[in-house]
Amino acid sequence: MQNLPTERRSALIYALLILLVRVINAQSEVFSLWYERRCYERSRGELITMLYEKTLHRKVISQPKEKEENNEDGAGLERVLTVQSIDESTPLLANSQDAKPSQLQRIWKQLRAVWTNFCIGVKGVDEKKQEPAAMGKIMNLMRYDSYEVAQRFWEFQDVIEKPLGLIVSIALIWRLLGWPALVGIAVIVVAQIINYLLALVDIRFEKVRRATTDERLQQTSQYIESIRHLRWYGWQNHWLKNVSKARQRELNMRVVSYIWGQLMVLNNVLGSGFVLVAAFWAYTVLAKRELSVDIVFPALEIFVMIEENMESLPDLIQNLLNAYVALRRIQIFMDEPDKQDVSNDEGVPDNEITLHRATFAWPGLASNVLNGLNLCFSPGITVVTGEVAAAYCAQTPWLQSMTIRDNILFNSSFEPEKYKKTLQVCALLPDLASFEKGDLSPIGENGIGLSGGQKARVALARAFYSDASILLLDDPLSALDQQTSEYIVTECFQGQLAQGRTIVLVTHRTDLCEPIADQIVVMSQGSATAGERHAPATASNGHTPNGASKAQLMPLAGETKLLKDAIPDKFEEEEHRAHGDVKSRVYWEYLKAGSLSAWVFIILALSLARLVSISLNWYLKEFSEAYNDTEVHHIPSTYHSVYFSLPTSKPPFLNRLFDRFPDPRTNVSPWLVGLLVIIVAQAVTVSLSETAILTTRYLAGRNMFRAVMQRVTNTTFRYYDVTPVGRLMNRLTSDVGQVDTGIGSDLYGILYYTITWLACISLIASITPVFLVVSVLVTGVFVLIFLYFLPTSQSLRRLETVSLSPLMTNFGALLAGLTTVRAFRAEDRFQAKLVKVVDTFQAMDHFYWSVQSWLSYRLEIVSAISTFVLTAIAIYTDLSAGMTAFILVSAQKFVAATHKLCRMYGRLQVNFVSVERLVELLDVEQEPSNPVPPPAWWPSYSGSIVFENVTVRYAPHLEPALIDISFELKGGTNTAVVGRTGSGKSTLAAALLATVPVETGQILIDGIDLAKVDRQALRTRITFLAQEPVLFEGTLRHNLDPTHAHSDADCGNVIERVAGRFNWTLSTPIETGGKNLSQGQRQLVGLARAILRRSSIIIMDEATASIDVDTAWEIQRILREELQGSTVITIAHRTAAVRDADQAIVLANRRLESFGPIERDVVSGSSEVQNHL
Repeated sequence: MQNLPTERRSALIYALLILLVRVINAQSEVFSLWYERRCYERSRGELITMLYEKTLHRKVISQPKEKEENNEDGAGLERVLTVQSIDESTPLLANSQDAKPSQLQRIWKQLRAVWTNFCIGVKGVDEKKQEPAAMGKIMNLMRYDSYEVAQRFWEFQDVIEKPLGLIVSIALIWRLLGWPALVGIAVIVVAQIINYLLALVDIRFEKVRRATTDERLQQTSQYIESIRHLRWYGWQNHWLKNVSKARQRELNMRVVSYIWGQLMVLNNVLGSGFVLVAAFWAYTVLAKRELSVDIVFPALEIFVMIEENMESLPDLIQNLLNAYVALRRIQIFMDEPDKQDVSNDEGVPDNEITLHRATFAWPGLASNVLNGLNLCFSPGITVVTGEVAAAYCAQTPWLQSMTIRDNILFNSSFEPEKYKKTLQVCALLPDLASFEKGDLSPIGENGIGLSGGQKARVALARAFYSDASILLLDDPLSALDQQTSEYIVTECFQGQLAQGRTIVLVTHRTDLCEPIADQIVVMSQGSATAGERHAPATASNGHTPNGASKAQLMPLAGETKLLKDAIPDKFEEEEHRAHGDVKSRVYWEYLKAGSLSAWVFIILALSLARLVSISLNWYLKEFSEAYNDTEVHHIPSTYHSVYFSLPTSKPPFLNRLFDRFPDPRTNVSPWLVGLLVIIVAQAVTVSLSETAILTTRYLAGRNMFRAVMQRVTNTTFRYYDVTPVGRLMNRLTSDVGQVDTGIGSDLYGILYYTITWLACISLIASITPVFLVVSVLVTGVFVLIFLYFLPTSQSLRRLETVSLSPLMTNFGALLAGLTTVRAFRAEDRFQAKLVKVVDTFQAMDHFYWSVQSWLSYRLEIVSAISTFVLTAIAIYTDLSAGMTAFILVSAQKFVAATHKLCRMYGRLQVNFVSVERLVELLDVEQEPSNPVPPPAWWPSYSGSIVFENVTVRYAPHLEPALIDISFELKGGTNTAVVGRTGSGKSTLAAALLATVPVETGQILIDGIDLAKVDRQALRTRITFLAQEPVLFEGTLRHNLDPTHAHSDADCGNVIERVAGRFNWTLSTPIETGGKNLSQGQRQLVGLARAILRRSSIIIMDEATASIDVDTAWEIQRILREELQGSTVITIAHRTAAVRDADQAIVLANRRLESFGPIERDVVSGSSEVQNHL
């Protein structure tokens, strides 16, 4: 184009047309993105709410489980991928039965074995998915599968654009090359067939990968929910290993799936290169035509279009297949049976329950638990009693991570007078007045901020505040002291709020409740007997059933002040979120986790790949110019005088290299072979860099998850009090998923485009320095736009991630409290609440992506203008045609790299918010550690427990939970700890376990200060029995002894001793949380753990509260025999639990009120200890 004004004008017109088309395309993409995002957001919101609604209404089924010892550690999934041996007697490709298999035959046999077992394994995974979805899978469906399906709406334009782009590209290359393009098209077809086969295999592995993710989420969720109990027993390290194994299996499958994906990428790189070689071979050898600059570089650009579309097709196919898998998983969950919604259409009054020949059984179990019941529960109070596990499943109070008021209202409207009355009759006013924020105090996950008695009364207040005409009260008095129980029975069960209601009260406190009962139902061996009706006891005389006056139980003086203190102003506490740029330390933590040496290798591999890519363009320039002997291979001296430092010829080594090539018109084969070598080299360098990034992603995902779990495991117990499980699970699912997938790819893209940018600007500047000035201006415009965009984008991203936590919390809370939600018929209210949470999250997500669209449009416009300016400069520069084409290609890559760098750096900053949130977990406060373990004999059975002026405070800003406590317990004694609800009994136990910090004073066990003892060793040598023992999914053997420290015989003997009448075996299946057992049965399992451990110190916190009196007496006898010589500390409200105690610690208002022998006190009904039970 030298000195050809007409050609220059034509080229400039084409450049203007391209500019106009790109501007129109940018505007069209904005519209397209807008409508795609609307479809994406709506479909995602609908899927999430649909999953939530299904969870509300599905039938909870317990599947019978076969005994499978190794499955508890996830070995089942490992077996899916295990290659089983093949019968060696079956010859494959052998000539005779006696022929010895050759090496080829053995390889063939192994390949057949791998494929056969893999298919069987995948089928097994699909079959496993037919089981009722556990919490881990439901969370995975919500967090990942719903996104996978909705994402296809967002990327819908790719479904049309990429195949259509491929067709248009093929048409253009046909127009340019003619029939030789058929050879290239044939290569494309072969490459796509290979991609299809690779995709089929990849999708099979993807199914397995998703199953491993389900398992990891289930293990992680169960671990986080049970972490407090696991640390009490010193079992956290064993369980952490199980979580780590599940995580390792997930990472292994991610690697396998990623490898298959990279095989498709490699196939595309080679395929697009082979297309170029095959087409040029057919054009030059078969068609006997000459390649020129106006053929080579347009063909190169078209083949780049073909390559881009071909690279997108496998991802498009894989994404569609992944969406199919996700949709199938959602469909399987939605196909689970719903609970039967029975309407009252038989004329039974709304406040009456009638059972006629009713028989009940737990799903999955062969025997019935109730047979042929004929009962009628009319308005009034019906007391249901019987021995433990006679016919009911006691429920522990389920509270949400919100304020006390919100838990009581339970999404109902606020009626001040009714609310105040409810607080009064449930004896909550004194407790709430002692809280700094009254009833607006947040209570943490599942009411962790309250004592057992306070949780029971909040749950009771929730029931009585509701408008329900039928109340099912499942052992609400078990966690209450004697005086509070008497007050509740009088003021609540007989008060105004109970009038006209049908109350079914399941309890073991028959001494309190029988006098007020209208009917008594005694359960025994699967049958029910309705006893005589009693006249309701009256409270008109101002006395409780056992004679205690109201004035003693709840002073009415100052009640107005109590109400005022208990109901203060609004208070909210939000999840912490960072501000400003992501700190450099966050990047450093990720780079370290991914191996610094691997990152260095990636940089080198990408630099080599960039060099090969430049070599390809230069090679094509030389190839095309070699057909024209008169082509100018140097820049004219006049141009050199204007642009001073330009080179006038190729470097000498290139002259020597290309001088070795023959004239392509006589022998084109060496040129084609050279082109093939460069393409293979490009594929190799890309593969090396992809392998390196796979390594960093694997290492970063593994190391960061391991470090985060370790820090969460060893944090203070206070952290669990103030951090909802949903918030932690959001970080351990969403943010970990981002580390596994997005972060590594973003960093890889940043490095790739940085190297491309540097290479292009260096190359262009060395040939035409005027480009350098324009390039700096272009880069400046890009950076200014980007800096204007980045702060808003980061803030919106943080808001989006924070708004996701309530969504995770709602799902987790629903799964834990589904029975309570259904009992209150609050499904619609919870569904409406979820819709609000989803709307908030969707709004943050919508704003974030709107800002992304804003940036995309402006960067695209700047890219179009920049490309036009650089093209115009190239057109009006006296360069050879080949050099001009080479510069234009490089200039386009420079602009594209600048554009991509801004986009990807912005995305990196945004996605690194996930890493930032994980790094925040690395900074959580850790429990003080002492590396020196205590002596092996410690604590001895004769060792004393000494409290010396101990003051305990949960947090610096809170009031002390224990104040100046001093006493000494001799070794081998049995001590009762009694006191009103909230007096500090459980805090005393927590101090012995060193789960709360001692502010002043010291605690000595067998002469050793607990502050100097390794806490892990302490908790493994002391046994603590909580009122609500945690049980895990698996067998009874697994729940008794998860670490397998005891033999099967020992475990069997303990179970036979404690719960022989239930016919339990070590293989008896236990559901998550022990949902298939009553609360009393769960407490029996906890007692069996204590007997099995036989520690020298045993602390029991209301460990028999949900067990009937007769069974409790029997348990006390067994404990006396089995734990003889141990120091036993019993926290209880019932006489049966402390009858055998040698001495009593009486706590009141967080102080020690008295300490001394208990034998004479129990005998006396008016004793001080009796008054505090």
